[in-house]
Amino acid sequence: MAADVVMPQMGESIFEGTITKWLKKPGDKVERDEPLFEISTDKVDAEIPSPSAGVLKEIKVSEGQTVPINTVVAVIDAAGSAAAAPAPAPAKAAPTPAPVPAAAAAPTPKPQIVPPPSPQPTAVAPAASAAKEAARVHSSPLVRRMAKEHGIDLTTVPGTGAGGRVSKQDMEAAISGSAAPAASSAPAAPAPVAPRVAPPPPVAPAPLAGGGGPAAHGTQYVPALQIGVPRERIYHGDYEVEPLSNMRQKIAEHMVASKHVSPHVYSVDEIDMTKVAALRAKSKDEFEKSYGTKLTFMPFFVKAAVAGLRAFPALNSSLDGTNVVRHKEINIGIAVALDWGLLVPVIKNADEKNILGIQRTMNDLADRARTKKLKPEEVQEGTFSITNPGVFGGLFGMPVISQPNVGILGLGAIEKRPVVINDSIAIRSMCYVTLSYDHRVVDGAIAHQFLHKVKETLENWSEPLV
Repeated sequence: MAADVVMPQMGESIFEGTITKWLKKPGDKVERDEPLFEISTDKVDAEIPSPSAGVLKEIKVSEGQTVPINTVVAVIDAAGSAAAAPAPAPAKAAPTPAPVPAAAAAPTPKPQIVPPPSPQPTAVAPAASAAKEAARVHSSPLVRRMAKEHGIDLTTVPGTGAGGRVSKQDMEAAISGSAAPAASSAPAAPAPVAPRVAPPPPVAPAPLAGGGGPAAHGTQYVPALQIGVPRERIYHGDYEVEPLSNMRQKIAEHMVASKHVSPHVYSVDEIDMTKVAALRAKSKDEFEKSYGTKLTFMPFFVKAAVAGLRAFPALNSSLDGTNVVRHKEINIGIAVALDWGLLVPVIKNADEKNILGIQRTMNDLADRARTKKLKPEEVQEGTFSITNPGVFGGLFGMPVISQPNVGILGLGAIEKRPVVINDSIAIRSMCYVTLSYDHRVVDGAIAHQFLHKVKETLENWSEPLV
C-alpha cells in the first residue's frame, strides 16, 4: 500500500514551502517519524518526519523547488515491495500542438501552401502550468485569489512590493486596466492571448577591483537564485559564485522591507555591568550544578528590557496602517546565529519569567533552532527583539528592526575599561548598548528614557536568580 507524503502547513500564515534537502533517496527504507526531508518557509526551517514506515518509492519534488502546502512531494511504499522509482526529471514544458502535416502528406497531389499555425493553441497554457508559474511569483493568498477570479496571469503583473512581491494594489491596477474591453455588452470572439515577452537578460555585475569577476575570466555570471530554481556553484581560482540559499533570500527580503518601511534611528548608551558580572561569577557554577544549565548575561538583559518596556510601552508596540497597536504581552525575540543564517525565536510572556525561566527557555529555543526543530509559532508574535553582536567580540552594532516590531536592542561586548567614578579612575565591566527604533512611533526622548531604565536596572541589580 502506497502512502503520499505532502508538504505540511507550518503555521496559519504559511501557504508554501521549499524543499532544501532530501535525507533519504528512492529505495531507502524509512521508519515512521524518521526525518525524511528538510524544508524552508517564510518563518522557519524544519525537518519533516516520515508519516509511515516503508520504502521511499518516489520523490516528486526535487531539492530547491517551492510548492504549495498539501502538494504530494513523495510516495512511500508501506509494504516495501514496489521497486523504487528514479528521482524526478526536470519539469517538462507544456506540450506543443502537433505540427501541421506537410503538403506531401495531403490526399491531393496538388501542392499546397501551409499556413502559419494559429497562436491560440499555444497561448492558452494548461491550468497546472499556470499554477506553477504563479507559485513562483511573490504574492499573498489574497492576491492569488484575485488573479484567479479575474483570469489574470500573475507572472505578467509587475510587483512593486518588497523583493518584487505583487501587492493588492498591483492587482487592483491590473484588474482596472483589463476591465475596459469587458465593458461592451455585445458578445465578441475571444481575443488571442498575447505571448509572454521574454525578460531581459541579467545584467552582469561590475568587475571586481584588479580585473576580477566572472566577466574578466570569461565565465558566465549566475544571477541570484530564484526560489525553486536551484543552480550550481561556479568555481574559479580567484573567486567563487554561490547562489543565495532560501533562508538568505528570506532574510534579504525581510531586511530590505524593514529598511523600506521603518525610518531607523539609533541611540547608544553605556552600562556598568560590574554588579551583574560579580553576581554571575559568584553563582554560575552552583547555578549550573543545581539546574543543569549555564548562566549567561542574556537573561539579565531580557529582564532589564522588560522593565524598560513596562515603563515605556511605546517600544512594545507595532504599527497597523495609521493605528498604533499597544501589546499587553511582552514577547521578546532573541536573535540566534546559525551556520546557514539567522532566526529570531521568541520568549513568550518574558515578563512572567525569572532568570532561571528565561535561561531555560532561551537554551531550549536556541538548541532547537540549530537542529531545525522549531515550530512556526515559536518565531512569531514577538513584540520586541534583542541581538547580541558582543558575543562575537563586537563593540556595538546598529541592528535592523525585526518587523513588525518598532525597536530592537543591540548588545556589545562586556569588557573591563577604566572609567571615572567619584572623580577617581576605576576598572569596571562596561558594555555599550544600542537601540534601533522606528521614528514613526518612537521619538528620541522615549528611546533614551528606555535605555536609561535598562541601564538603571542592570547597574542596580537586586532581583534573585530563581
